[in-house]
Amino acid sequence: MTSRHLVDPELLPLLDMWPTVTLTHENLAAMRARELPLPPADTQGTELDSRRVPGPAGAPDIGLHIYRPVDCSSPLPCIYHIHGGGFVGGAAKDLEHIHRPLVRELGCVIVSVDYRLAPETRFPGAIEDCYAGLAWTFARTHELAIDPRRIGVMGESAGGGLAAALALLARDRGEHVLAFQHLIYPMIDDRTCVAQPSEFAGEFVWTADSNAFGWASLLGVDPGSEGISPYAAAARADDLAKLPPTFISTGSLDLFADEDIAYARRLIQAGVPTELHVFPGGFHGYDIAPGARIADAARDASRAALRRAMFG
Repeated sequence: MTSRHLVDPELLPLLDMWPTVTLTHENLAAMRARELPLPPADTQGTELDSRRVPGPAGAPDIGLHIYRPVDCSSPLPCIYHIHGGGFVGGAAKDLEHIHRPLVRELGCVIVSVDYRLAPETRFPGAIEDCYAGLAWTFARTHELAIDPRRIGVMGESAGGGLAAALALLARDRGEHVLAFQHLIYPMIDDRTCVAQPSEFAGEFVWTADSNAFGWASLLGVDPGSEGISPYAAAARADDLAKLPPTFISTGSLDLFADEDIAYARRLIQAGVPTELHVFPGGFHGYDIAPGARIADAARDASRAALRRAMFG
């Protein structure tokens, strides 16, 4: 199988620079240690406050990266962000070059959480870390000049899966009301590992083998097993009613395309205001491609949805 002919032509330079590597226990440490060629962060007009805050009961403290516009004292909307990395990698600091411009452009606060990674920490460690950081943010809205009525969750890939799970957990615990959930190619269904694969999805960047490794690392059992919690895999939830308004974006060649479309359909059927975008010719992570019109369109749709969610 090859889906290269279906890739948007303007994404091919990114694809050629981004080798597809299957994650394993043997290469995980090297993956985490690699130096990413990240562009420098434009710090103009924004400030960063890095905090260590209490984690879940009996667990270590967690790190929060809080970005905000300089010299702004009025209550602002807040994006509570969860980074990606297949549940096994990534860090909040890796997104600074994206978060600072987003804060400046939208006029909001971003709180980005560093959760414990699998396989060292199994479920529910990561989601409980995310919840603890969210609870801390709600408790400090006055100090942080955040409007508590306009706090929503956002994440990409595994971070999108954790954001979706966090929206479920917040709804069910009833302690904090989220204004929106913003999910970019979210990793939300472990059963994709055992489903009949789509003919043209998941060939590039994040493959079925890496997906199985990520899910098994998080769950500690085989993906697709019975009894998986919806707070681990949001697509496992029986009831999606009363979740916050939702934005979902994915690429047609992403391994997660089918599960993301199915989740959007179920949200719509549950009465949740839902916006879904499927960008043709997009593989996992396609929206970082510089100069590609499809990537620009994905970022524009995301920002427009965030503006509506936060400012009406």
